[in-house]
Amino acid sequence: MKKYFSVMGKFLLLFLVLMVPASCATKDYRTASRESAGIAPNPATNREAVLQVYGAPAWGWRGWFAIHTWITTKPADADSYTVYEVIGWRQRRGLPAMRIEKDLPDRYWFGERPRLLKDFRGEPAARLIKAVDLAARNYPWPDTYKVFPGPNSNTFTAWIARQVPELGLDLPITAIGSGYAAR
Repeated sequence: MKKYFSVMGKFLLLFLVLMVPASCATKDYRTASRESAGIAPNPATNREAVLQVYGAPAWGWRGWFAIHTWITTKPADADSYTVYEVIGWRQRRGLPAMRIEKDLPDRYWFGERPRLLKDFRGEPAARLIKAVDLAARNYPWPDTYKVFPGPNSNTFTAWIARQVPELGLDLPITAIGSGYAAR
């Protein structure tokens, strides 16, 4: 048994020595793509209401096991989407961690392609948009961010899901910090 753990320890060390520097050096957040992934309907051609929830691998090595989540809405006939999310680095710039702004709904998250977690269109989306907006604006930690245990981006999305149960949103286990909202 002792030999097994010795071999596994060496394997783990070798993995970390080889993989961590390689993965951390391959992407530069300043040049990573922030363009649309082409998942969300184009507001110029799709006039119906849209509400979507996205998740993408977190920045850097955290993306091996964690995701960043956000919610986007577009009322019927709107020309753009509103993005609801929490971003920790905003605090270093003197901004609130919570962000509610017009933006691309399905943009790459620092080079990582987003995955659609929930998608509502038409009347179902229209019924949920105001409730999501109200829940986001009542988020109890708009100026606070902690990677672990939270509050963080996943805490924010989970908070909205708890306030608007009609979303039927169950975040994946990789949404680290989502359990903080239950406290």
